[in-house]
Amino acid sequence: MVAGLLFLALAYLAVGQAAVNRGGAQTAADAAALAAAQDVRDQLTGQWLKVLLDPAQWQAVLDGAAPLDDDPCGRAGELAGQNDARLTGCAPAGPLRYRAEVRTDKSVGHSVVPGTEKFRSTASATAEIEPLCTFELPPKGAGDAPARGAAKPDLPRLTCKDKVWDLDPDDPSGLPGPEDLFDVHLAD
Repeated sequence: MVAGLLFLALAYLAVGQAAVNRGGAQTAADAAALAAAQDVRDQLTGQWLKVLLDPAQWQAVLDGAAPLDDDPCGRAGELAGQNDARLTGCAPAGPLRYRAEVRTDKSVGHSVVPGTEKFRSTASATAEIEPLCTFELPPKGAGDAPARGAAKPDLPRLTCKDKVWDLDPDDPSGLPGPEDLFDVHLAD
């Protein structure tokens, strides 16, 4: 009877080890998905700054339709590695969503349950990039990009959550940053 109880205790320990390993995999997947989404957010902010003087292009950027300069999955792989896992998949799951899949570097370990020493946990997570800003385009022709040497056009007010931005392209310190334009969070 004591041997049976001891075996049950060791089996319970193996289940606990597997749960900890699975939790580590989920942490790595969450971090990787968030890293990819934050990288996309930062790149979209850069694209928005490039088209700042052409408000007609702003909505495409806020909708995630602007081209990205770099692959956001590189940063996702770094974060997975910092959490003792390898990135096994990383791809857009929509215009403003990124999905990451990981496998742990460490196995569950030796236990009374056969095969656990080779088992590595896997997990996936999806992060969303949520635009926080709205604006109204100026009347047709009023917001056109200026001709060379002409005065800069009046830019529409940008409302991001509860903050209103009166944009001045000559004052970069007064422009919204990535965290003002977009929120990044794990998808439900």
